[in-house]
Amino acid sequence: MKNKVFKLKSEFKPDGDQPKAISELLSGLNKGMEKQTLLGATGTGKTFTVANVIAEWNKPTLVIAHNKTLAAQLAQEFREFFPDAAVHYFVSYYDYYQPEAYMPASDTYIEKDAQINKEIDRLRHATTQSLLTRPDVIIVASVSCIYGLGSPEDYEKVNLKLEIGMKIERLELMKKLVIIHFERTNADITPGTFRSIGNKVEVMPISETFIYQIEFEEGAIFRIAKVDPISSHIIKEEKNIFLFPAKHFITNKDQLKIAFKDIKSELAAQLKKFEKEGKPLEAERIKRRTSYDLAMIKEIGYCNGIENYSRHMSGKKEGEAPETLLSYFKGEFLTIIDESHVTLPQIGGMYAGDASRKNTLVEFGFRLPSAKDNRPLKIAEFEERTGQTIYVSATPSEKEKSASQQIVEQIIRPTGLIDPEIIVRPVSASTNEKLFVSPSDEGKRGARPSEKTSDLLRQKDDSFENYGGQIQDFIKEAEKTIKKGFRVIATTLTKKMAEDLSIYLKEKGMKAEYLHSEIKTIERIQILTAFRKGDMDILVGVNLLREGLDLPELALIGILDADKAGFLRSETSLIQTIGRAARNVEGRVILYADVMTDALENAIKETTRRRNIQISYNKKNNITPKTIIKKIKDITEELENKHEKAVGAELDLDVELFKKAFIKDKSNKGKGERDSIKNLLLSDQDRNKIIYEKIINLKEKEMNKAVKELDFETAAILRDEIIALNNKLSPKDKK
Repeated sequence: MKNKVFKLKSEFKPDGDQPKAISELLSGLNKGMEKQTLLGATGTGKTFTVANVIAEWNKPTLVIAHNKTLAAQLAQEFREFFPDAAVHYFVSYYDYYQPEAYMPASDTYIEKDAQINKEIDRLRHATTQSLLTRPDVIIVASVSCIYGLGSPEDYEKVNLKLEIGMKIERLELMKKLVIIHFERTNADITPGTFRSIGNKVEVMPISETFIYQIEFEEGAIFRIAKVDPISSHIIKEEKNIFLFPAKHFITNKDQLKIAFKDIKSELAAQLKKFEKEGKPLEAERIKRRTSYDLAMIKEIGYCNGIENYSRHMSGKKEGEAPETLLSYFKGEFLTIIDESHVTLPQIGGMYAGDASRKNTLVEFGFRLPSAKDNRPLKIAEFEERTGQTIYVSATPSEKEKSASQQIVEQIIRPTGLIDPEIIVRPVSASTNEKLFVSPSDEGKRGARPSEKTSDLLRQKDDSFENYGGQIQDFIKEAEKTIKKGFRVIATTLTKKMAEDLSIYLKEKGMKAEYLHSEIKTIERIQILTAFRKGDMDILVGVNLLREGLDLPELALIGILDADKAGFLRSETSLIQTIGRAARNVEGRVILYADVMTDALENAIKETTRRRNIQISYNKKNNITPKTIIKKIKDITEELENKHEKAVGAELDLDVELFKKAFIKDKSNKGKGERDSIKNLLLSDQDRNKIIYEKIINLKEKEMNKAVKELDFETAAILRDEIIALNNKLSPKDKK
């Protein structure tokens, strides 16, 4: 067995269902199972289980999440579990992205518009470099990992190795850096740039925030130092270093010549096609566009939309899949697809959406047909390129279940908390006879529930003689729950219904508020905090309240119109919503339905099954479940306080400290005295400019460090500090 490279560090040990799940998943991997599913209920510690599997399996791992926020959270958790490993965050580097598109109906062409986040680009390079140089790598990625990235062979082939004593002139090194897409600068150095100072070349690797200072003597490298860019302090002396290209897409000169020839040949064929079809406008359009792009590439090595020629640049065949992040894994690796019921459909849907847009551009002469090969992977191509795969979800879909050779359940919570009790009641007062009719019997007069569902449904002692409908019943049950000091949630089908219901509840004298996707992020947090504090008792929402809501004070959920077909009342959505009440020992869920749909029946059965498993475990281990006690913290107040300190008083303090250091520098006695006299002769405006620029540089370093550690809250605060400092500079001095 090869050396163990993943060392898991945690104060906890596997408990509940975790040991069994870890053992079964590892057994499946050892047996060569390509696909497995970890069906883990909410709150059972699925991430900890996966971390234990990674540690034991001891192979590079790719974890895919369905959005950037979840990916960041997972990356942070895995970094805590594996502090010595290379845990990287790989997501789309666009802060803003408007793809190129054409809408024939209105004859509207939209140019590509994008804003690249340089820090995320740096993290992407750090990811690929670790994959090519280390065995202990965990990559947490969004679905951007299935998009084209450039050939790993070309990327690795042109990396630049420098070592002490190497015969190379300073100018020759600078030329080599330009070839691998580093840019020369005379200003502050940033990732992917270099500058020449005397007999030294200073370069900042694209994946790092430190500088390599390379010193020359008599046509050879005399010294290599790793230097802090702000303080100029030498961190470490190096004997040799590797510099990877500053861009993932690398094309050598020979391949570029072939690409030019192939693009011209494709253009000629497309022009003939348009002429044959009687499309002179489209023919002229593609001729002008392609000729201009080729001229730009020839003159400056780049053109807007160069990625549309990636098939020719990389030497790929028509229809061949592009290189992606998956291509950078060497040998066997493990794939984890988190929240697979959401992530897998997202992966599968990327190709079709991209193809539809590209087909229109090609049809109307905006792009050559080869542009269609600049695309994400198809689902089949993705599955061919991934390693042994574990799907992770509380509600896996049929796709995961049917594809898996083994489904491993993790139902038991070490805390002993039980899934909530479920009650089903009719929607309206006049539908008692129709209540709980199965879908196959709907429409038959006097139809009754089938034997298989009747035992799951209504409470036997509940009388509906004076039943006033779902709203009146919900209000009555909500009042009982609120009197006990707990909170209540109602889920509706539309935003309008949520707003109307919250207004109606307020008119009834209840403390209620609605919450949906049109409420801004900070306001959402404030509403949830007020809800937990008891400033309001009832929260009304739509799909927003389905996943990721952690509210221990919540003891009742009313799901209105639970029998209406659609995404919001699917089996998956119902199970996820029911799970929100699993953190309180008195948790109950009332489903208001006139018809027992398949989704309702399956959700009730699954929740009841999980509930019984946990109850049995608690009895066997003498566990008394207790409601989770979680400190109520107003995040927005904390953020406001931090910003106030950082942007106000704290910045003023920073400026004062820098002024004192600036006026009298004793770090070098002779130099310090000369600098002090020189500084005193400067005007106030010039002195402030230098001070503010120094502070900005320090703050930028802190911000980049926070982003590297995935501490985006701190990074946002530092960003606002930098904005405030820049505002203090005159317009011509601003960065």
